[in-house]
Amino acid sequence: MASLHTLLILCGCATALCLPTSSLTGNTEIDVDGGKDQDIFNINEAAGLDLVEGDILIKEGEGRNTILGEEYRWPTTVPYVLDSSLEINAKGVILKAFEQYRLKTCIDFKPRDGEPNYISVFKGSGCYSKVGNRKMGKQELSIGANCDSLGTVEHEFLHALGFWHEQSRSDRDDYVTIVWDQIQEGKEHNFNSYDETESSSLGVPYDYGSVMHYSKTAFSKGSEPTIVTKIPEFLNVIGQRMEFSDNDLLKLNRLYNCTTASTFLDSCNFEEPNICGMIQGDGGNAKWARVQMVEGGPQTDYTNLGQCQGVGFFMHFSTATGTQGDKAYLESRLFYPKRPSQCLQFYHYNSGGIDDQLNIWVREYTVKNPKGALRLIQKISGGLQGSWELYHVTLDVSDKFRVVFEGVKGRDTSKGGLSLDDINLSETQCPQYTWRIRDFSSLLATTPAGSKTYSPRFLSPDGYSFQIGLYINGLKDSPDKMAIYLHLTSGPNDDNLQWPCPWRQASMELMDQNPDIQHRMNNIRMITTDPTKTSTDTMGNVEYFWDDPRKVGSLVTDTDGSKFYRGPGSGSSNYITHGRLKSRSFIKGNDVIFLLSLDDVTGLWKTQTGRPEIQDLQLEIDDTIGSSTATVAISVFVAAAMFLGLAVGAMFYMRRRGRLMERDREIEPERTDET
Repeated sequence: MASLHTLLILCGCATALCLPTSSLTGNTEIDVDGGKDQDIFNINEAAGLDLVEGDILIKEGEGRNTILGEEYRWPTTVPYVLDSSLEINAKGVILKAFEQYRLKTCIDFKPRDGEPNYISVFKGSGCYSKVGNRKMGKQELSIGANCDSLGTVEHEFLHALGFWHEQSRSDRDDYVTIVWDQIQEGKEHNFNSYDETESSSLGVPYDYGSVMHYSKTAFSKGSEPTIVTKIPEFLNVIGQRMEFSDNDLLKLNRLYNCTTASTFLDSCNFEEPNICGMIQGDGGNAKWARVQMVEGGPQTDYTNLGQCQGVGFFMHFSTATGTQGDKAYLESRLFYPKRPSQCLQFYHYNSGGIDDQLNIWVREYTVKNPKGALRLIQKISGGLQGSWELYHVTLDVSDKFRVVFEGVKGRDTSKGGLSLDDINLSETQCPQYTWRIRDFSSLLATTPAGSKTYSPRFLSPDGYSFQIGLYINGLKDSPDKMAIYLHLTSGPNDDNLQWPCPWRQASMELMDQNPDIQHRMNNIRMITTDPTKTSTDTMGNVEYFWDDPRKVGSLVTDTDGSKFYRGPGSGSSNYITHGRLKSRSFIKGNDVIFLLSLDDVTGLWKTQTGRPEIQDLQLEIDDTIGSSTATVAISVFVAAAMFLGLAVGAMFYMRRRGRLMERDREIEPERTDET
């Protein structure tokens, strides 16, 4: 037995020397959509589906309903079931889509609780839905493979709520030309139009930007357009799958007689003299003023930044005069929350002294304090001066309340003061982080295709370190679009975390900088870490994709000279085209802003069955060998393995050592753009 133990020790040393070349590095990138920019209709066609208009489920003999028919409408609170077949990432995207409906319309969704008619969302072979409430009990809506993008989910649920495709409107020939000879044979019926008795426009103008519009090459027999817009500028706009357009929301709100949204509370850009019902609060010896510019800055408001000169207003508390300790209070109108948590978003410009301070309070009205009691939420001072900066503040209020902005003058010299603009308040979850890429317009003009820019590293609420990798001008073979990837990175909590990283969903959200949160069309991609996802190297060794970056990553150097490990990336090479990037307010003041979060979605397993088990690939040696025959056999096996391991190990060790030395020589500070 002693000789066996010796051989085992020697074999262990040989194994350590082997250091087989890992199949995973920090440069590894997995494209969740396979590198293909697939629309709903491409996905369904590849799945062999032949549905009405590409994604509408109608049984034989079942006619088209008018969306005006009361009998086909759902209640404004729609019961649903998330089927166990759905992928975890798809579940998270669906719940995000529900939040967008709640924020922008009166439509809400609730888990089914015995209601006779409900929507059952499952993973079918594509993306499809019925139109309207068919009063059939369980009404299925499929979010299959590659359908888990926000715009696609919103699109399918708009079908379920009663809407047909935009280009099937009766007036569509006034706005687009159908190129019939470019349509695949047998697919011509997908381009039929219908009169007002079957599909009403609800008095809303034709919408090139609708999330319900076909793309220009839908059902094309080649690469030529099947739909040409009569206004050429909109040719590359049709077919967007980012978010609801304003007109999508207008039609939905008209159909369901919506007057308020479920989770929206307020938006204010101070363009109107009534300043959105805000008031000058008591207790201060100074005032907030509605102004267009301040000599010491800002020179313009944020609402119209880079668009119009000499227009637009914002609120300003001057600290250029007065004495230390001067205060001014700006209080919002009253709000009546339905949820116990809110997100306050606003832009703040500090042109005052370093120690001038902006304090965020809530004034809560309760039975105990009917006149309202102030509670401090956050203090903001210092920071980057001379520019409009975006802030998110989480409020946890259950009773009637006001938001109070308190400006306090410090002792340092001031050339201006504190300014506020574009305030939004909603009963939603604040993003965990913002990543602002400054002077993005220049980077867009000068960054080579295939060059990757990294965000700073961030920590999730439960301690996982991550960062975003962005190809501003895309991969080398697709320079007309941005690519984006999620990377786990080494961090301070790694020894206490669970590996492989289980079911954390990243939201990578390029913010449309429209001043009103209800009118934004953010571009969102969501990626979920799957702890069972593996990769096999050339030696047959299995590695977990989302394992500890110190095991499956590469050593890199940060901009401050510190070193860390970056794990492999997962994302999309088709994040957003440059055409769409320039079609909204994604770029404002030459900057772009990403809203980033990494959330634990393990709880989404609760409706899931057949949860896959993580296979234990570690080979164990039985210490209780009971016979000399077994001992001899194992000894011979181990001896052979030792010599083979030494020979092969030496070869891979030299190769690995060479790679590491070469890589370390090439380590350079990575470019990151910090907030």
